[in-house]
Amino acid sequence: MRIWDIAVDAVLNRCPRCHQGHVFENNNPYSFKNGLTMNKRCPHCNLKFEREVGYFYGAMYVSYGLQTALITVLYTLNMFWWKMEPMFLVILIISMVFALFTVTFRWSRIIWISSFTKYDKSVTGGQ
Repeated sequence: MRIWDIAVDAVLNRCPRCHQGHVFENNNPYSFKNGLTMNKRCPHCNLKFEREVGYFYGAMYVSYGLQTALITVLYTLNMFWWKMEPMFLVILIISMVFALFTVTFRWSRIIWISSFTKYDKSVTGGQ
């Protein structure tokens, strides 16, 4: 159940400790104003997201894994189903990586925070 909770929290932009507050200021990752701006603390349970300077360096590895999974899925689909020309496949993969950068950036940070933070029922009132 823990992996499922981490995935749902990442997709829904929720705090891993209380599952209610938002990690990023805006739910829209493509917002030019504040789509990639994180809250300093959870507005609901007051969890500090960036625990120390350089805390999110590990999230780069998570982001790399997410992007590699995306590339692998697109390549596998092409091998067995789409059968595109190689140059068109390269263009598709590069465009998908750029188009989904903000999403994988946010998900990787939330997954990284979730790796070190457990759900706390006492913060949410035992729900």
